[in-house]
Amino acid sequence: MIENAQILLIDDDDESSQSLRTVLAFLGESIMAFTSATWKTKVQESGLNSSQFSAAIVANCSGKGLAPLIQELHSWEGGLPFILVGEQHLPEELDPKLYSAITGQLPAQLSYQPLLDALHKAKIFHEHYNRLRDFDGVRDFNMFRSLVGESDALQKVRYMMGQVACKEVSVLITGESGTGKEVVARNLHLNSNRSEKPFIPINCGAIPRELLESELFGHEKGAFTGAIASRAGRFELADGGTLFLDEIGDMPLSMQVKLLRVLQERSFERVGGVSTLQADVRILAATHKDLEVMIERGEFRQDLYYRINVFPIEMPSLRERPEDIPLLLNELITIMESEKRGSIRFNSAAINSLCNYEWPGNVRELANLVERMAILYPHGIVGVEDLPEKFRKYPDDNTASPLSSIGLDASADASMVSLQKRSAQRGAAALDSGSGLLPLNGIDLKEYLSNLEKDLIEKALSDSSGVVARAADRLQLGRTTLVEKMRKYNLQKPQEPESQLSSEEGSIEGAEAPDMADKNKSASV
Repeated sequence: MIENAQILLIDDDDESSQSLRTVLAFLGESIMAFTSATWKTKVQESGLNSSQFSAAIVANCSGKGLAPLIQELHSWEGGLPFILVGEQHLPEELDPKLYSAITGQLPAQLSYQPLLDALHKAKIFHEHYNRLRDFDGVRDFNMFRSLVGESDALQKVRYMMGQVACKEVSVLITGESGTGKEVVARNLHLNSNRSEKPFIPINCGAIPRELLESELFGHEKGAFTGAIASRAGRFELADGGTLFLDEIGDMPLSMQVKLLRVLQERSFERVGGVSTLQADVRILAATHKDLEVMIERGEFRQDLYYRINVFPIEMPSLRERPEDIPLLLNELITIMESEKRGSIRFNSAAINSLCNYEWPGNVRELANLVERMAILYPHGIVGVEDLPEKFRKYPDDNTASPLSSIGLDASADASMVSLQKRSAQRGAAALDSGSGLLPLNGIDLKEYLSNLEKDLIEKALSDSSGVVARAADRLQLGRTTLVEKMRKYNLQKPQEPESQLSSEEGSIEGAEAPDMADKNKSASV
C-alpha cells in the first residue's frame, strides 16, 4: 500500500479480528483494529488524520449494521475505499455513490491473490482521490480508473483532465487511433457540472456527408426524400449535457461552417425547419489528424480550430509508455474475467516482448491481442513462442531474453517457455514473477518447483548428449548433486555412444555415493 498509510480494520469479533491482523501484518501492512462502536473515538485518540488511512476493511459489524457504518466512515473520510470480508450483503438503502468506493468483497476464508487484488484497487482509489482532492468541481474520485497506467505521460493527462473537467470550455483531444480519446471525453463529462445530463457521441467520419447535417441538427418531416417524420438531432439530444465530436478532422468544410455558427451563436435550425432552437451543450472534440497541417492545406477552417481548441489534451501513444503495458494487461484480463469471457496469463518473457513492440493500434490493439490469446490458450500461460510473430520483440536483438538470467544460454529461451507450459499441464500452474499474477485457483509452489527442476534437468541432459558433468556445468551444480537429483526424479541419461560411456565419469550407474561435503552443498531449487 502507500508508504506510512494505515489500514482501518473494523471487526466486532475478536477472533476474526486477530486472524485478519495476522494476515495483513504478514503482507507488510500497518493496521489499526477497532470495533464498530469504538473506532471513531480510538482513531481520534491516536492523533492520526483521516487522510492517512488508505482503506477500511469491514468484517463483522453486528453493532451499527453495515450501511450506517459505511455511511459514517464515508462522512469521516470521503476518499476511503472499503473492502468487505465475509458474508455481507450490500443493503439496498446504501447511497449509490458509495458503491464505487467498495473496491473488494472477499469471503471469510481469505485467499492470497484476491486479497492482494482488493488491496491494490483500494490503493488506486485512494491515490486518485488524493491526487484530485484539490481540484474544484471534481466529484467522482474514482475518475480516470479506466485510464490505466502510472507513466509520466499518463499522469500529465490525468492532471490536465482534473484541471478542466468542471470548466465550461471546449476541449480538443488529440492522439493516434486507439489511445483512448473517447475514454477521456467520457471521464470529463462524468466529472463536470453536466454529469447528470446526456453524453452524446457522434463520429463525424462514419456518417455520409449528405446525412451529417441531419444527424447533428435534426430535420423536419418532408425536408428531404425519406424524411417521413420529424427527428431531433444530436445537439437537441445533448441539451444541457455534452456533445462529443469524434474524428472532427473528417468533417467536410461545408459542415464546418455551419458548426462554427452554432458554436458562436448557441442556436440552430433543423434541416427544412424555420424555428430557431437553442443549443446548451458543451463541445468535446477529438481527432487523430494534425489539424494545423490541414489548415495549411485548406482542409480545415482556422476559425473553427480556435473555437474547439480552447483546452488541448494530447493522448500519448502506447509505444511512448511501455511501462504501462503490464498494468494494462492486468486490467484487460480482469475485465475479461468479470464478463465471463475467459482468462489468460502472460509470462515475464512475453510481457517483455510486448513492451518492445511498436503498437500502431495502441491500447485497442493490445485489447484485441489479449482476447485472441484467451481464445487460443484458455486459462493458459502465454509465452513468447505463443505470440503472433510480429509481437516477438526483444530489447537489444532477437536473441536477448529475460529468461537467460536463470543460467541457460539465450538459445534455450523458447524451450524454457515450453518447459513452463508443460509443468502447468501437469497441474503445477506456471508462476509469472514478472507480472505478479497468480492463477485464479492459487498455486502448489512445491509441486511447481519440483516439476520445473525436473524439466530443466531433462533439458540440460538432452542438450549435453547425456554427459552428466557437462549438464551439471550448464545448471551450475556439482556433478554429484546432479546425480542425486536424477535419482530423486528417477531420470535416466539419453543413450550414449560406447566410447563416451567408457570415459564418462558421470553415469548414474558408475557414480560413487557423494561425500558429505557434496551432500552439504546439495540443495533443491
